[in-house]
Amino acid sequence: MAIEQGWLAGARRMPSPNRDERPLGEVSLLVLHSISLPPGEFGGPHIERLFTNRLDPQDHPFFASIQGLRVSAHLLIRRDGECVQFVPFQYRAWHAGRSCWRDGDRWRTALNDFSIGIELEGDEVSAYSGAQYERLAEVALELFAAYPDLETSRVTGHARVAPLRKTDPGPAFDWAYFYQRLGARRLS
Repeated sequence: MAIEQGWLAGARRMPSPNRDERPLGEVSLLVLHSISLPPGEFGGPHIERLFTNRLDPQDHPFFASIQGLRVSAHLLIRRDGECVQFVPFQYRAWHAGRSCWRDGDRWRTALNDFSIGIELEGDEVSAYSGAQYERLAEVALELFAAYPDLETSRVTGHARVAPLRKTDPGPAFDWAYFYQRLGARRLS
């Protein structure tokens, strides 16, 4: 995999209108999320429809509660490891919402301005797949190579940057295993 003009080679492209310019052009944080639509169900077209503003509220009772929501992420990693890219990395995706991050000796807000958002198809209670951890490690290393300010210590979960609002990727995400896979990929 490589990154070409903001797109991850090998990822299926599904451009989202829910993006805009990064105010400073900075990329220095990676935020991990989880998503399943409907909640607790995997597979299907609903995540892609949400991020492209085509989710039909008639398809499921839950969808009426998120009708009109305008969100996106840079990438979605499906259960089988497939990557779907919605927003080129040089643009701001609308994924973190109200959030803050301790960056050295200062607190920063408006994290979408300088972060990349990766959604893992899953929920906070179901184990993520091995294929997802492998693909996430592979993608993270590509991002570290492309963006010098991005490194292992600058990877976090949505729950850590919006703790009163969000819980994802949740206790089902095995941070130790992710870092192990990251290290193994670095050595290969």
